[in-house]
Amino acid sequence: MERRVGTVSRGIRCPIIREGDDLSGIVVESVLEAAKSEGFSLRDRDVIAVTESIVARAQGNYASVQDIAADVKAKLGGGTIGVIFPILSRNRFAICLKGIAMGAKKVVLMLSYPSDEVGNALLTYDQLDEKGINPYSDVLTLAKYRELFGENKHEFTGVDYVDYYSRLITEAGAEAEVIFANQPKAILEYADCVLTCDIHTRARTKRILKAAGAKVVCGLDDIMTASVNGSGYNERYGLLGSNKATEDKIKLFPKACQGLVEKIQDSILKETGKHVEVMVYGDGAFKDPQGKIWELADPVVSPAFTAGLIGTPNELKLKYLADNDFKNLNGAELKAAIEKSIKAKEGNLVGSMASQGTTPRQLTDLIGSLCDLTSGSGDKGTPVVLVQGYFDNYTD
Repeated sequence: MERRVGTVSRGIRCPIIREGDDLSGIVVESVLEAAKSEGFSLRDRDVIAVTESIVARAQGNYASVQDIAADVKAKLGGGTIGVIFPILSRNRFAICLKGIAMGAKKVVLMLSYPSDEVGNALLTYDQLDEKGINPYSDVLTLAKYRELFGENKHEFTGVDYVDYYSRLITEAGAEAEVIFANQPKAILEYADCVLTCDIHTRARTKRILKAAGAKVVCGLDDIMTASVNGSGYNERYGLLGSNKATEDKIKLFPKACQGLVEKIQDSILKETGKHVEVMVYGDGAFKDPQGKIWELADPVVSPAFTAGLIGTPNELKLKYLADNDFKNLNGAELKAAIEKSIKAKEGNLVGSMASQGTTPRQLTDLIGSLCDLTSGSGDKGTPVVLVQGYFDNYTD
């Protein structure tokens, strides 16, 4: 009988993960128990995806605000620090900012506007147009910002992040000054030791600041790259990808987890005879059309994955074939013609009109986004996602 279902994404319930848990064993057992309970079977090329949060938790990869402060002070001098381009997030950045401020005498906080890097808005472009402000060149002081725009609370969280971040800095014992600018060099009028907090544009920002004569330039990826007083760390990403754990502690992005995904893959093969792919995933990469938030606040969607997930999709666009190549065919004849095209497709369809619109993105970014939406970030209790049929096509 012909299969009537394509890709299926299932959230897999797991126990609450604690530091030191055998995560590989828990993931394998949870997937196999779910299959038994729900009456489905694993297949070759299924994907088991594990959220980065439980990987870091099992690793015990945490750092305190005191650890962050010590590293910031050692690397940026402990005086006046320019902190530029942070995202507006209580979960992602607030605790980091607390630690940064504890390692400085003064923080000059430079916020990008009208929104941060991932789309959290301070203002709208309509507000800028109304006041005649050019975000590409104009530098605003806090007093000017308030005069022009008053208080602006985040649409979904109800937080005035300008006030919230200012209070975090002063409560941590540092003097706070806030400015608004989108050119990295603007901070050098206020501080020559700079911590740039952007995620995906950080390499460019560092290059510009160094070329402009900054004394010290660090990114969040340069802080907590090694253990401080026994803390966790991430040698590649530092504070990037971290999340709030408590009011004084963060959970860092997981480190060295390639061995985990390969161990899960091997265990499933031994238990079932099926060759599955495995990945660790964080934020998906998609934009919310209402709040304008671009979800990806992690440095990458997937920090570790098995070899079968390398690459991009190689797919034909069925509607293109139906409307162009086979526009005069219908029914079984159309179906047969499309199946023949799929079976005969080239190994690399880059540049082919028949593949246009098939989302040329990395497999890990596409599958990770699906998994992030499936697992959610709240109380679903499904930190593992099983994706089946992702690599199937119309002929399978």
